[in-house]
Amino acid sequence: MPTLCRECCEISNAAREVCELCGSTRLLAHPDIAALTIAHIDCDAFYASVEKRDRPEIRDQPLIVGHAGGRGVVTTACYIARRYGVRSAMPMFKAIEACPHAVIIQPDMAKYKIVSNAIRAIFLAATDIIEPVSLDEAYLDLAEDHRHEGPTAASALAWISNRVTREVGITVSIGLAPNKFLAKLASELQKPQGYSVIGQQEAAQLLAPMSVRKINGVGPATAQRMEAMGLVTVSDLQTLGSRDLVARFGSFGRRLALYAHGHDDRHVTPSRPTKSISAEDTFVRDISAEHLLIAEAEPLANRVAAALARKQLAGQTVVLKLKTSEFKILSRHLRLAAPTQRADLIHRAVTSLISREADGRTFRLIGVGMADLCDARDADPPDLFAR
Repeated sequence: MPTLCRECCEISNAAREVCELCGSTRLLAHPDIAALTIAHIDCDAFYASVEKRDRPEIRDQPLIVGHAGGRGVVTTACYIARRYGVRSAMPMFKAIEACPHAVIIQPDMAKYKIVSNAIRAIFLAATDIIEPVSLDEAYLDLAEDHRHEGPTAASALAWISNRVTREVGITVSIGLAPNKFLAKLASELQKPQGYSVIGQQEAAQLLAPMSVRKINGVGPATAQRMEAMGLVTVSDLQTLGSRDLVARFGSFGRRLALYAHGHDDRHVTPSRPTKSISAEDTFVRDISAEHLLIAEAEPLANRVAAALARKQLAGQTVVLKLKTSEFKILSRHLRLAAPTQRADLIHRAVTSLISREADGRTFRLIGVGMADLCDARDADPPDLFAR
């Protein structure tokens, strides 16, 4: 059985419990470990780990990163705090109720971006084919044609993990598999500081008892719909053909049919075009008055316009997002006559959308965005304003 030593990054075929080269017991055996090339790397409790790195005096204490008071929510909770039921996106007041002795730190996004860039540089030393998902996770293609480090992808990943721990001071969890879907699933199996491998042959059997909620793209609403149909586990999906799944779930049914058997035809893409730009804000107190909602939308329109200009983009569809006091999310769209970067036009369109929704309901959040993006050179044609 091919066995990887996570300390010295060597692979051997000898059956053993201790690495003959370095004496480590951190060994990982899998029949396909030397052949698989697609990885998902996820930093462990990223923001909290960075804060604990910088404040060793709180290393053994529960830590919550988020904005305390008002409408704040948990950005990240360390693994100690998670034992008390604290989770990301939980309202802060509930998190404090669950873990009243936790240390609370305001997020420092500028610092996390610097740390993320340092980790990204380590990834780039191993492969050029990196698809960032967020500041703290990415897919990597470590096929021989792209790999700069290690005799195998598995070795390169162990090398990456060790460098991140040694040079950045936090840990990552790794999933190695034949495709992106299985790689992400694998990275979640043994957090924190995990390294899991899923091969193609075992995938369907491994997936079968899992909840449908484990499938990439299945959110709470889709999961509830599936469960209402009696589709509770992945094995329930495996019994259905692609045609049946398409009939029930439209085009997403084709992807469900692939995922249910552990297949995924998506490639690791180094960069993705920006599809939308948005900004949002949560109110200190719920708002229902139309004029107040319009006033809150103006600085968001300015932020979106500035982001469009910075990225040299323009958008033709204005998007309004509202979250009611009951946490129901509303999304409304208005397509403009021409693409724009102008904050006043964005705000004018949002004002029109707000007027249709301000019917006495109270809202806790507002967001403004632009979709249908294009090159900035196509924005705001002069003849549109020549009247």
